Amino acid sequence: MLATSPAFKENAVHALAEPGLQKALARTKPHFHAKRANAVAALPEFEQLRDIGRNIKNHTLAHLDFYLETWEENVKRAGGQVHWCATAEDARAAVLAICQKAGARTVTKGKSMISEEIALNEHLERHDITPVETDLGEYILQIRNESPSHIIAPAFHLNREDWEESFRHAHTDLPADRVFHERRDIMTEARTELRARFLAADVGITGANFLIAETGSSVIVTNEGNGDLTQTLPRVHIVLASIEKLVPTIEDTISLLRLLARSATGQDFSVYTTFSTGVRRADDLDGPAEYHVVLLDNGRSAMLGSPFQEMLRCIRCAACMNHCPVYSVVGGHAYGWVYPGPMGAVLTPTLIGIDQAGNLPNASTFCGKCESVCPMKIPLPKMMRHWREREFERHLSPQAVRTNLALWGFVARRPGLYRLVTRIGAAALGWLGRRRGRLSRLPLASGWTKGRDLPTPEGETFFVRYARAQRRGRGAA
Repeated sequence: MLATSPAFKENAVHALAEPGLQKALARTKPHFHAKRANAVAALPEFEQLRDIGRNIKNHTLAHLDFYLETWEENVKRAGGQVHWCATAEDARAAVLAICQKAGARTVTKGKSMISEEIALNEHLERHDITPVETDLGEYILQIRNESPSHIIAPAFHLNREDWEESFRHAHTDLPADRVFHERRDIMTEARTELRARFLAADVGITGANFLIAETGSSVIVTNEGNGDLTQTLPRVHIVLASIEKLVPTIEDTISLLRLLARSATGQDFSVYTTFSTGVRRADDLDGPAEYHVVLLDNGRSAMLGSPFQEMLRCIRCAACMNHCPVYSVVGGHAYGWVYPGPMGAVLTPTLIGIDQAGNLPNASTFCGKCESVCPMKIPLPKMMRHWREREFERHLSPQAVRTNLALWGFVARRPGLYRLVTRIGAAALGWLGRRRGRLSRLPLASGWTKGRDLPTPEGETFFVRYARAQRRGRGAA
């Protein structure tokens, strides 16, 4: 996937002016908020579960080498194979080799953000293998040749009329005058089109929400059942996962699953939660003859022991982006790569470099909502600040920003000068905006006033009021 993260500002301007996107965002945002709030309120121990989940992941990351080795042993014991991949290129090569060995011409896929991260579909197509997305949202995006804009609701940015138009354009073998009365009609048509693909597929590829060291299992969470068909009907099942998906035991997995669905979609549990362990056994009714796990690092091991290690706790619930005031008005595509929203603002610079993704940690109000709703208590604002510091240290931030920060730093280190400048500034701004109570244009702050008015200061500065309160307090004593 080509990264357009350097053009985040231009992407955001385009998104704000896109009526269809704004309609979709306005319709869907309250839905996520309300459902999560209701699910959390119905579970009194939710906050305790957050602590448990955080501790499970912290423990796993602290002993990741041990759990990875234990997990691989158990995968092999169940008849599976593990392919260790340091880079995206290694992962693409591993998947292609498995598919070519199986003589695959068609591959069905469940939703997988790792497959987006390594640009797998394009790689398979270049080698004459047809990948077919089977998640309903991913399927419509494949028809439209678009990338996901959300990690759990990939077609978050589309409206019903977009779906209907795309289905009519793609499914030309169906009657042109057919009517889509409701959403169920869209799902029925997709199910009919995909049925033959499920049966014809030589290989099935899924992601993994969790990998269980105790049993060598992979776990997928869906609401459509396409993941089950993808991994049980073909002769070969490939799991795409990254190293931080490890958890020690089944019990630990259940604790995290109780957090995942409530945080993501407001459900107590997803409709389908499927545990897969190795190849089909003699008494199994279905399942693959080959079970492969392509395990990706791609920069994640470098996060261990760094200020960004806590990001590896992420369970991809998307609660942070569902509640982010920036994401809610620009959508996912503005972020320019696989992972949008606050979690993407931390993870993307790690994976593609701060030189490419420096705009993303700056695309935050720092309201803290993302951290407050994260089921794993990941301090996302703190890590975005770390990226801002690194961007500044490497002289990647705009010169105007660097100059203004240097000027501010000069003044801030001199308390007397700082108080004088703020008193003069507050008085001047108050005088300039005395008629309307706000400023629509302001020199040296056009980036702010271009999109919003600046309220004019009223009364004294904080320092003046604080000093007076302190004097009053001493007098009362």
